[in-house]
Amino acid sequence: MKQPRVVDYVVIGSGIAGLSAARYLGDHGSTLIVTKGAIREGSTHYAQGGIAVALAPSDTPDYHLVDTLNAGDGLCDTPAVQVLVEEGPERVRELIMMGAQFDRDGESYSYTKEAAHGQRRILHAGDATGREIEKTLGNTVLQQENVQFLPNTSVVRLLMDSGRCVGCEVMSDAGVSQIFAGAVVLASGGCGQIYAYNTNPPVSTGDGVALAYEVGAKVQDMEFFQFHPTTLYLGDKKPISLFLISEAVRGEGAVLRNIYGDRFMPQYHSDAELAPRDVVARAIFHQMQETNTPHVFLDLSPCLGDVTQRFPTIANRCLSAGIDIRRDFVPVAPAAHYAMGGISTDLWGLTTVPGLYAAGEVASLGIHGANRLASNSLLDGLVFGYRAAKAAVAAAMSPSVRVLSPVKVGVSTADMAQCLAAKAEIRDLMWRYAGIIRSEKGLRHALAVLAHFEWVTTLPMTTVLATELRSMWVVSDLVLRFSLARTESRGGHYREDFPLRNDADWQRHLYKEKGVTGEGI
Repeated sequence: MKQPRVVDYVVIGSGIAGLSAARYLGDHGSTLIVTKGAIREGSTHYAQGGIAVALAPSDTPDYHLVDTLNAGDGLCDTPAVQVLVEEGPERVRELIMMGAQFDRDGESYSYTKEAAHGQRRILHAGDATGREIEKTLGNTVLQQENVQFLPNTSVVRLLMDSGRCVGCEVMSDAGVSQIFAGAVVLASGGCGQIYAYNTNPPVSTGDGVALAYEVGAKVQDMEFFQFHPTTLYLGDKKPISLFLISEAVRGEGAVLRNIYGDRFMPQYHSDAELAPRDVVARAIFHQMQETNTPHVFLDLSPCLGDVTQRFPTIANRCLSAGIDIRRDFVPVAPAAHYAMGGISTDLWGLTTVPGLYAAGEVASLGIHGANRLASNSLLDGLVFGYRAAKAAVAAAMSPSVRVLSPVKVGVSTADMAQCLAAKAEIRDLMWRYAGIIRSEKGLRHALAVLAHFEWVTTLPMTTVLATELRSMWVVSDLVLRFSLARTESRGGHYREDFPLRNDADWQRHLYKEKGVTGEGI
């Protein structure tokens, strides 16, 4: 064990929420950003469509509020959404002042429209908006003397003392070490890698939720997972993550067609291709079942202007697969994309564990309800990363080193091949039984199979694979249990045995703490 390190603040994660938090924390004390991969390896880097914000002259935060509540399918917490839409414009203006370059239409910003938005309010930088925001925030943070990065470092556990989170234990090529801090901000992103088909980067294995849950933090809404309707389908190959075809493409006029070339979305929803994501994903899934094909098509010919200029990243990726988006139909299929559930927090990012804050996709405070409104995720990370940092500064204790023994784990004889096989089987299991369409029979079967892999939670935490497997098992177990408990269909959670929304019994959040039976879990 290396000598402990002491800082004022630790931020776990280097996406938009983590960088937004670090930018504020760096002005108030020594701050260390711990990130599992390279500094840029997170979902923010790959966000294409844009950031939703009420800045256009015809738009208002109230309009944005209504659209978010409608998309959330009756489960958004209005106060949380109000914070998002009312503070969002100021946070985005700060980004612009830092140098963020968003697309313009003459002297004004160019706004696009995406599914379930009543206004054109999506600011974008081509189809690489996340990359532009990450670069802007990252460069700003790098200039702060009080902020340091610790890349390629996995968090093994959160350190606790007298019921308070006082730091974290980390592992890298340099070995295992402990970091003590006055406050810890978890901004580690999502958990899409628990599914065989997903749009998330390889690092998104649910580590933050698992770490917080293990030390007693309350988690909520784990049954609500958003499946993006359109990812590029390239045959039976199973990459770690799939290439996403941005919702903005449909916002600019693209339409969906089945394998026979027939447009089908108007028969599923009055907003057709611009219906909420859960509706579009299920419609595509049904079309794939009805036509016995593994994909549908996205037709960009109705889009105005040069689509290769508006969507250069998508155009180049498709072209590398032999698809010219100007004239060819693009084969697409749904994939796991975003977790609405996560660590339960208040409006300032505080979890139920003192000293521990959470922001971004790892957190859940009712902003997105049962179904996130398109392009609200970047705004969420920006606004609530800032708020979590502000709250952490106000409540942080002076950091000091405690005498805490290194993590003790059970011994396992599992080898690398066994671990990789377990990882693949868990991902396939979750896709099959906790994916777009669920049922009691399937969920119970998945829980029974998953129980056979509980040995992964006793692996020595000496490799990244071991830490990821533990996280994936914990999060998968939570998703299955929450999905089984909610006997209705709402937003990203669809039960074929309970296909209707049931407000009388289920217009409420579900919660769980480790070792404690939550509301309905």
